[in-house]
Amino acid sequence: MRLIFHIDVNSAFLSWSAIEKLKTSPELDLRTIPAIIGGDERTRHGVVLAKSIPAKRYGVQTGEPVANALRKCPFLVMEPPDHRLYRRRSHELMELLHSYTPDIEQLSIDECFLDYTPISHRFPSPESAARTIADRVHDTLGFTVNIGIAPNRLLAKMASDFEKPDRVHTLYPEEIPQKMWPLSVRDLYMVGKRSAARLEELGIRTIGELAHCDPAFLQSHFKSHGRTMWEYANGISSDVLQLEDQDAKCIGNSTTLGADATCAPAAKHVLLELAEEVSGRLRRAHLLAGSVTVEIKYNNFRSCSRQTQLSTPLSATDALYTCACRLFDELWNGTPIRLLGIRTAKLQSEDAPVQLSLFEWEKQAALRPAAAKEEGAQAPRPAASLERQRRLDAAMDQIRQRYGDSAIIKGAFLPKKER
Repeated sequence: MRLIFHIDVNSAFLSWSAIEKLKTSPELDLRTIPAIIGGDERTRHGVVLAKSIPAKRYGVQTGEPVANALRKCPFLVMEPPDHRLYRRRSHELMELLHSYTPDIEQLSIDECFLDYTPISHRFPSPESAARTIADRVHDTLGFTVNIGIAPNRLLAKMASDFEKPDRVHTLYPEEIPQKMWPLSVRDLYMVGKRSAARLEELGIRTIGELAHCDPAFLQSHFKSHGRTMWEYANGISSDVLQLEDQDAKCIGNSTTLGADATCAPAAKHVLLELAEEVSGRLRRAHLLAGSVTVEIKYNNFRSCSRQTQLSTPLSATDALYTCACRLFDELWNGTPIRLLGIRTAKLQSEDAPVQLSLFEWEKQAALRPAAAKEEGAQAPRPAASLERQRRLDAAMDQIRQRYGDSAIIKGAFLPKKER
């Protein structure tokens, strides 16, 4: 039987910030006190991005306004998010997991699927393998993970959400009635708040009751999503991992801001961080992007996005950032921003022939030195300019891979006093 592991970092942002803070304040561990990541302690604005287990006991919830969380627990400790740190820790986790197998699908910055089947001969059992991996993550990187073991992605993810932290759980088909069916429909993957509320109105309150419904009845109320929920309630799901370097359809990243962005420079600072992350992933996968999309979610929870098709496919950080800023300027209506995202699609191999557009030739010609123009020298060849940018990005990638993400950074990310 094929087996999939779902590996999920326990309270990722809070754990990673706690470990970093312990370096300067050994007596303060954010994981052991009521604490949250997100928001602005002075203005009491923003949302909760992550919470400690002690904070959860006070009813603090991820995604709620910081002001609400402080009313529930007035002595709550707040720590601002550090997304560069989070990306570095995520990269360290994925590197460690890749030492076991390349068959990994990264689902988000703090979770992934791992295909256990090809490496099963190396361990006495799936449970012992999962425990070995979890212990190595803790011993090497200092934080804990939950690992769910199941024959498909859905059940593995459901299993990893059982009791936390630092646990290994199984969810085999024969265990579904006992372990999954008693849970609320709100706990089922891909069942949102509105769908759950509608199911409860129909008298369907547990996953088991959903599993025993007539699929046709569910489809009459939820259309195709009704059939999907019924399949998930019965543990039916694809077990094929979508590996990033094997026919990836898109590569992107988004981030929820600790405090709403209210001006373009603040938003574009975040876009630069996202562009570095996405372009780095493109280069690691040896891909070029043919389209770019920028997504905005406002503080009123309304979402919007804008996409552009590229005449010249790209993977360079600066080119992606420039494109994202242009889309942002066309899209933003001035409302405070809660989430920003960049997504690239229409991916092709970096070895594929790239045809420069007429506009690219004109841009390169405009960049040649004035002295060269006076002497009648030819304009720099666009292909040569692109090659220089490619070599620069490759050099920076190698430095970061060897010495860490903070070994070489853009001046925009330095504190103001150090610029």
